[in-house]
Amino acid sequence: MAPKGDVSARSGESDLSKERWAPNGADSSTEQELVGYASHGVTDNDIFKLPSSDLQILGIITIVAALIRLFRIYQPSSVVFDEVHFGGFASKYIKGRFFMDVHPPLAKLLLTLAGWLAGFDGEFDFKDIGKDYVEPGVPYVAMRLLPALMGVMTVPIMFLTLKAAGCRTMTAAMGAGLIIFENGLHTQSRLILLDSPLIVFTAFTSLAWTCFTNQHEQGPPNAFDPSWWFWLVATGIGLGATVSVKWVGLFTIAWIGSLTILQLWVLLGDTISVTPRLWVKHFLARLFCLIVIPLTCYMALFAIHFVCLVNPGDGDGFMSSEFQATLNSKAMQDVPVDVMLGSRVSIRHHNTHGGYLHSHNHMYPTGSKQQQITLYPHKDENNAWLLENQTQPEGLDGPVTGIHAWDSKDPVSIEDGAILRLYHVVTDRRLHSHDVRPPVSEAEWQNEVSAYGYAGFEGDANDLFRVEIVKFMSDGAAAKTHVRTIETKFKLVHVMTGCALFSHKVKLPDWAFDQQEVTCAKQGTLPNSIWYVEQNEHPMLGIEAEKVNYKNPGFFGKFWELQKVMWTTNAGLVESHAWDSRPPSWPMLRRGINFWGKDHRQIYLIGNPVIWWSSSLAVAVYFIFKGLSILRWQRGYRDYDSITFKRFDYEIGTSVLGWAFHYFPFYLMQRQLFLHHYFPALYFAITALCQVYDFATNRIGGIGLKERPAIGKSGIAAFLAASIVVFTLFAPLSYGNPWTQDACKKVKIFETWDFDCSTFHTSVSIFLSFIGFILTVMISKLDQYTNPMPSAGNAEQTGVPVVPAAPAEPHIDGQKPEQDPNVTPQPSVDESSTRREEKVEYRDQDGNLLDEDQVASLEVEGKVSFQTRYETRTRVVDAAGNEVGDGFAGVEGFAPPHPDVDRAPETAVDVLEDDGREYPATASPEEDVNKEKSVEKADAKTPRPGSEGREATR
Repeated sequence: MAPKGDVSARSGESDLSKERWAPNGADSSTEQELVGYASHGVTDNDIFKLPSSDLQILGIITIVAALIRLFRIYQPSSVVFDEVHFGGFASKYIKGRFFMDVHPPLAKLLLTLAGWLAGFDGEFDFKDIGKDYVEPGVPYVAMRLLPALMGVMTVPIMFLTLKAAGCRTMTAAMGAGLIIFENGLHTQSRLILLDSPLIVFTAFTSLAWTCFTNQHEQGPPNAFDPSWWFWLVATGIGLGATVSVKWVGLFTIAWIGSLTILQLWVLLGDTISVTPRLWVKHFLARLFCLIVIPLTCYMALFAIHFVCLVNPGDGDGFMSSEFQATLNSKAMQDVPVDVMLGSRVSIRHHNTHGGYLHSHNHMYPTGSKQQQITLYPHKDENNAWLLENQTQPEGLDGPVTGIHAWDSKDPVSIEDGAILRLYHVVTDRRLHSHDVRPPVSEAEWQNEVSAYGYAGFEGDANDLFRVEIVKFMSDGAAAKTHVRTIETKFKLVHVMTGCALFSHKVKLPDWAFDQQEVTCAKQGTLPNSIWYVEQNEHPMLGIEAEKVNYKNPGFFGKFWELQKVMWTTNAGLVESHAWDSRPPSWPMLRRGINFWGKDHRQIYLIGNPVIWWSSSLAVAVYFIFKGLSILRWQRGYRDYDSITFKRFDYEIGTSVLGWAFHYFPFYLMQRQLFLHHYFPALYFAITALCQVYDFATNRIGGIGLKERPAIGKSGIAAFLAASIVVFTLFAPLSYGNPWTQDACKKVKIFETWDFDCSTFHTSVSIFLSFIGFILTVMISKLDQYTNPMPSAGNAEQTGVPVVPAAPAEPHIDGQKPEQDPNVTPQPSVDESSTRREEKVEYRDQDGNLLDEDQVASLEVEGKVSFQTRYETRTRVVDAAGNEVGDGFAGVEGFAPPHPDVDRAPETAVDVLEDDGREYPATASPEEDVNKEKSVEKADAKTPRPGSEGREATR
């Protein structure tokens, strides 16, 4: 609500007096009586009543936006940056495989819908940046069209928003033009990413709220009429859509919420036209439209999300057992509730959701070198454990051993404090711990846990664990006294050392198939030391035994759990990233993001400096204005008596407040941040820039611009021309077009703009020659199929001498005959002139090339760790093998993993324990099974000593 003069000048509220006002805040001799809480200087800016000339301009601008956004939308024809993730999510939606992402589902569902309508079957995995779309027939253009069209829609929305705010048509056209030619927004909207949907829904919310505010500020006569309700409901839908794309929408909610509170405060002060009953009606209308509608939209989209993802996937490891039980093939049948001596059980870790206590026939490479114990997130026969007493039952010939030793005995329940041994059913070894450091978490307070023994071995004292029931976490009175399936939460305390069986979010290396580490911790946190029995069977428990199963959490339980996991995971994204940047650098555009690079071309996310710096300057102008106006107000100046002054303060202040809500909260975040996080704030900054320009050239008198409209129009033309020129200069980085090194270096103003000019050709002619070479190779390959070599039958006609061919050696199924190993293989006649070469290079952290001797010496000293990076380089050579040209060593670029999805495993050294729900233990059961089988095959060929795994614990 715009403030008015006199007494209300200090409170920023309007009074009920009569004042002179005119449209757009101009002075007028006509008196208008303000009714109730109506504001001075406000006209009806209904965008449904725009003149035909405005609609024509709007149409032209939208067409230009479509041409710019959709130009070469097919380029590049390979996976770019975070298309790896958001395209991959579309595959999982179509396959119905559950995944966990820190962003809500709306944009991902829309991308999936676009791909599905275009015929995408979900088979393409989007795994690698640079992976080709064309050969597998991925409808990537259709999927990119969705964000591109949303980027186009943002342009007319900006135009309409400025018109609804009372700006001239030329100013609104300027704002729309700035959105068109902003390189950062342009680049983001051409790829399978989430930011374009986020921006368009943020823009729509801004438009709807601006229109609603215009209706509201016209006073009580417009309250609760159809237009008033339409724009209030539209604002709620926009808020729901925005927050359903990314949680950045919470900042939009905060912006609208603060302005709503201001409106309600103004209404509360109007004691003449707003009765308490009417104020409550205003309050409830806003409560329903701005809270209930967005929340309903948000939850409805998660309901669709759950309906689509019904199968287990690589994200279910983040979720609780109750949640996982709702997925296909994850649900289990009712099982006996009482756990007895001799029960075959699977034991699950309570806190990290990492999975089941697991062992397999592979040894630790260090420490005791006994059999590994891990957490495995999927159901598997290697999760089966037999619960034994500390002594074996007696038989006629002495102690009975083996997995059937307890089958004929009367079931004995396991009480709190009972001492057990856990026998691994598949490998005939027992759960074991000793004073040996674990292979990864080599802390003094952690001991290794292994599987030790062999079939018939009676075990030793280090196999003994004491059951300690955690009563406050157990469900029901009976579960607090003896172990019951699912209901009882307990610790397993190693009798000899006093440590508790423990797991945390640390993953073991490849030799343990990236499964989660299990240790025995003397000082471990309680949540990470809690276990419970999930599967339970005993031969002596009949079908009449009491059964139990997981409680179905229902939609609301699943919804709330997923929100907590998303929040925890998002807050844990604190690792450094190759392309991250911090909020202070964003308004000045200090750094971009490398998206893609291949074939001497590059896509680099960078904004249009003219637009960014101008919009930042406009925000700064408002802050200076506000500071000076407060000082002058304190000194008794009556600036707020001016309608134009008040409107400038309120209208531009509203946009700057939107900028602030979408910018300053990032200062409080410790997680990884990137340039694209500034885009919603940039939209509000551009809006503020246009409003400042409109006031300076159309509303504020005394500076000469209002009286000379030609100057204002010329300024718009010049500013747009400058923006277009700069957009064109940086366009190769947006489209991935060919560029030259010299042109690249000329526009690289800051060293922090770290796009690599050396990846481009030195001249366009080299690029053209490269393209010509590629075309020549393709044509030659085509000729081999369309024009085969002349045969003996037509040799006389062609004049080609006939050369008798050597008899071909027979071979099966089209396989090539084996060559003589003593003869150097030669290329065949029809072999392509292109070939693939593989070369391994070692470089240090600074990129310096190391020879093999240097690497060997570093390995001996133990001062080296290796990280693999794959690059594709193209060389053109002549017939003699000499490299042609100096610009053909193009490097296929890569982008680092997306922080919201790819999480690197953490080590346990000097890391505080937390709830550990951020990391699933493994990607999929298929990958784990394949890894284990591959090692088993390899191990089968390796001779082993007969005493392996049977040595006494040291």
